[in-house]
Amino acid sequence: MKLRLIIIVLFTFAALSAQSDDEKMIKTIFDTSLLNGKSYDWLDHLSNQIGGRLSGSYNAERAVQYTKEELEALGLDRIWLQPVMVPKWVRGNPEYAYIENAPGESTTVPICALGGSIATPPGGVKAELVEVKSFEELDALGREKIEGKIVFFNRPMQTELISTFRAYGGCVNQRYSGAEKAGKYGAVGVIVRSMNLRLDDLPHTGAMSYGDLPDSQKIPAAAISTNGAELLSTMLRLQKDVKFFFSQSCKNLGEVQSYNVIGEIKGSQYPNEIMVVGGHLDSWDLGDGAHDDGAGVVQSMDVLRLLKVSGYKPKRTIRVVLFMNEENGLRGGRKYAEVAKQKGEEHVFALESDAGGFTPRGFSFDCSDKNFAKVQSWKPLFKPYLIHFFEKGGSGADIGPLKTDNNVLCGLRPDSQRYFDHHHAANDTFDAVNKRELELGAATMTSLVYLFDKYGIDKAKRLKD
Repeated sequence: MKLRLIIIVLFTFAALSAQSDDEKMIKTIFDTSLLNGKSYDWLDHLSNQIGGRLSGSYNAERAVQYTKEELEALGLDRIWLQPVMVPKWVRGNPEYAYIENAPGESTTVPICALGGSIATPPGGVKAELVEVKSFEELDALGREKIEGKIVFFNRPMQTELISTFRAYGGCVNQRYSGAEKAGKYGAVGVIVRSMNLRLDDLPHTGAMSYGDLPDSQKIPAAAISTNGAELLSTMLRLQKDVKFFFSQSCKNLGEVQSYNVIGEIKGSQYPNEIMVVGGHLDSWDLGDGAHDDGAGVVQSMDVLRLLKVSGYKPKRTIRVVLFMNEENGLRGGRKYAEVAKQKGEEHVFALESDAGGFTPRGFSFDCSDKNFAKVQSWKPLFKPYLIHFFEKGGSGADIGPLKTDNNVLCGLRPDSQRYFDHHHAANDTFDAVNKRELELGAATMTSLVYLFDKYGIDKAKRLKD
């Protein structure tokens, strides 16, 4: 009985000692990030000296070279560029639109072309509108009531949902597939309410797809600001024969070569076990992509720097991956996973930051129950930094292709209440990012990477659903 008590005391002491060491290490990480962070300076250059980084653009290639050079300056063990073919879409001249309620009586409204859309004819498109809030409403109207008209998709994000990403997910299909659905019924154009929780005059772009539509059925698609959508809907209720005009000159220019930017610190004990941290280097072109996803890029870069300057020697290989083409193709994430599979690399852990540079609240995890229980045991280490949100759920689009039955994928979860005010819009700019919040996020990510590297993951396969 006495021996058993001694063993329990020894184990308890060891656990408390480990907890104390972890507390010290995490405090060092947070102190270093807040007192001597690099993420904000990197983001300043990426946003203000380079700007919007649409896949295939000159700015995207400048961002590749800049981030590669900055990673080289950190003295990592290896830095390289991974080629990937990406779509090249250009916006062209500024879009223009107005609502016509009578001959000679019109009101201009803010719009922007959706990424991947075709252009309008040179003289633009003008037609009566059909307002719908779902694909079911569209199907119920049928070709007879849609042909020759512009379809106006006006389903707003659900403001009562606390999870803004859930609200976004509840209406984004109208942006992505609206032109494909409407084109099949003979519509001449599509206007989509911006994915935005507030009422303002900023149209929000984003990816769209024509699916398998033949070229003859492809129609131009644009987003209208939320204020514009409210005005248009009100005018349609008062006068059914309101017409809408819009003009855009965007083009799809095929594919060009770009790159994922990759750097790593080689593991000291388990170099063949790879841990990834990353964000996407491309952005939309209306703003400078500071929140989406410049923040995730610079935070991920700073994870490796913070580990180095904190004096920590990783057991496993820790790799930063700056993915290209998340916004309109996910080519970078898929290419990275494809090459990793070809090389037989074992990715035990991946963390993505792609939800803005706002105050970090925690993480969501795609992993086994056993690994999630391990994460839950670390919660007290994050509590002093007000990081309390740990739940099972999604991780990130770019790291998704790395998923296996026995690895851990996770996503940083900042406060999201303001994120969609900026998402894919002209106000996604450097001035909208708070330095302290950005640096807290970098420290939060680094702390989780440290813990998973130190303690590893449970590799027992999770049960199939």
